[in-house]
Amino acid sequence: MTTIEDPIAATVTATEDTRTDAASRRRGPVFWIIRYLPAELVGTAAMVFAGLLATIWTESAPLIALAALAGETLGFYLVLAVTIYSEQAQVSATWRRAVARTGMLLLAEFGAAELLDTFVIRPAALMLGVWLLPDPLWGMLAGKVAADLVFYSIAAGSFTVTARTGLRDGRRRTPVTS
Repeated sequence: MTTIEDPIAATVTATEDTRTDAASRRRGPVFWIIRYLPAELVGTAAMVFAGLLATIWTESAPLIALAALAGETLGFYLVLAVTIYSEQAQVSATWRRAVARTGMLLLAEFGAAELLDTFVIRPAALMLGVWLLPDPLWGMLAGKVAADLVFYSIAAGSFTVTARTGLRDGRRRTPVTS
């Protein structure tokens, strides 16, 4: 037997769900800044630290650049791994499952962006920046900013796909077993 309150309660619940879904679809710049800025800051600090540390052992520019790149990558993905693990710990039954989901989501969110960025976009953007601007420092910075915009556009798109398909909140089962 239904009462008058049942249809209203169902309508209110459906309306709240619709608002929550609509809000999660409309992520503004603040969401992306909060999500990626800490990783970018730690990655940049780790890049500078690793690059300067490498100068203790070598004066080789390629080796210093390689150390800086390794430092940036490690710092950047360490922050994101912690961020994603903290999200997944809330929707996973065990810590092992949360770790597995973290790895899968890191790959899903950043895999394509990282491959394109490393092998195509960033080298082209840096070369173009240095070629177009008279000061190499400003050219590199402009190239970095341009490459970062493309990288984060791809990563944000991948994040959105994983959120909409239910991979992030545990609605969709992943093939990882634990």
